[in-house]
Amino acid sequence: MKLVAVTSCPTGIAHTYMAAEALEQAAIAAGHEIQVETQGAAGAEALDPAVIAAADAVIFAADVDVRDKDRFAGKPIVSGGVKRGINHAAEMVEEAVEKAQAAPASAAPTAVPAAPAGPKLGPGAKLRLWLMTGVSYMLPFVAAGGILIAIAFVFGGAEIATKVNGGEFEGVTYEAIANPTDILAQAGFWGVLFYIGGLAFSMLVPILAGFIAFGMADRMGIAPGVVGGLIAVAVGAGFLGGLVAGLLAGAIVMALKLIKANQAFQGIMRIVVIPLVSVFAVGFIMLVVVGKPIAEAQSWLTDWLAGLSGVNAVLLGLILGAMMGFDLGGPVNKVAYLFGVGALASGDFTVMAAVMAAGMVPPLGLALATVVRGKLFTQAERQSGKAAWLLGASFITEGAIPFAAADPLRVIPSTMVGGAVAGALSMAFDASLRAPHGGIWVIGLIGNPGGFLIAILAGTAATCLCAIALKTAWRSTATAADEAAMPVI
Repeated sequence: MKLVAVTSCPTGIAHTYMAAEALEQAAIAAGHEIQVETQGAAGAEALDPAVIAAADAVIFAADVDVRDKDRFAGKPIVSGGVKRGINHAAEMVEEAVEKAQAAPASAAPTAVPAAPAGPKLGPGAKLRLWLMTGVSYMLPFVAAGGILIAIAFVFGGAEIATKVNGGEFEGVTYEAIANPTDILAQAGFWGVLFYIGGLAFSMLVPILAGFIAFGMADRMGIAPGVVGGLIAVAVGAGFLGGLVAGLLAGAIVMALKLIKANQAFQGIMRIVVIPLVSVFAVGFIMLVVVGKPIAEAQSWLTDWLAGLSGVNAVLLGLILGAMMGFDLGGPVNKVAYLFGVGALASGDFTVMAAVMAAGMVPPLGLALATVVRGKLFTQAERQSGKAAWLLGASFITEGAIPFAAADPLRVIPSTMVGGAVAGALSMAFDASLRAPHGGIWVIGLIGNPGGFLIAILAGTAATCLCAIALKTAWRSTATAADEAAMPVI
């Protein structure tokens, strides 16, 4: 049987490729041929149309919209989240084979209606899919802009922002640089980095809103979504405003697309009417109706964060840390991460430090556990542990997924405990971070790096000890079988 598959996740870094590898291995083990298109952060090398035409069935393992779905029209389709592709690849392959065998033969495959893409998504699943689509397109702006700004602060000094934007710093008054081409001469190289990073960072909310709308209504949702996001920034509604603008834009465009126009007006509807009406409607609603209340809510949230200290700050770090360790790159993890990014954009750098420390701990703790008590882990897990050191150090929480997929009932509580410890300690030590990503490689951008490292070490130790304790008390069948197969020395 010939199969093709597409894998995609919000970040396009880890889950995408892990699902692709799992599907390839499952198909080969079952005696089938498969080719996988990974729609990841580095882009996608599209499947050859001839390969698609020859395929008997299609598998989608994706948490965001698969691009160019029309290529697979007429093929039996099996779809699910990217984690299903990782954890239940054999099941998806088997389902695809069954659908292919049950599909009626046809001399003209393109004339056959496309098979339904798995079970129909409920409202909650659709909402998650739309939000994750927006997040996946926003993350490159977060990483590039945030790190450029952080580097500018480290090497250009705390006054670099004042030099570029104007204002007073330690008794010295700077005039804002009106012409960006003068930044290099007046603020130096680090001023240029700060300006470019700030420009990229300023696009976070518009891009988030635009591609939430894109996930809902395809390309026609981008323009009203981006405009709504820009208005959200202008009125101070921030990320909350961006979420509302994206959902609003997508809903309006979806409604407009339901209007049936005759053939003569179809082109005008798509090129003129829908963009014009949707941009105006979203802009008007954001400015006149919902913008101000959302801005007030955002302001309250920012003030609340700024007012946290002592026990309250530690409690926040504990909660965010546990969220980072819960689903290891999934929706709950992303909510905590975006909360940190939002705090970073608002000028609170401690939350981002707690989130990153907690996100580094799960792979590091499990990697340590494979070294301390290797017999408690399968051979495959011990191999995964070697890669987990680098993944954890680089703030790629997904490095813990192979462990969680094989033994979720013991691994996930362990990663949650470790993440909670790291997040709480980071807040207790008042560690700060101006970059939204980078792991140990941006240690120079961290305020109180000693406290930050202690938080990571403590969280790593907590994850390791919990995993060992739980696995010792309740050993898995797979581990026992693997240990029994090991040669006696």
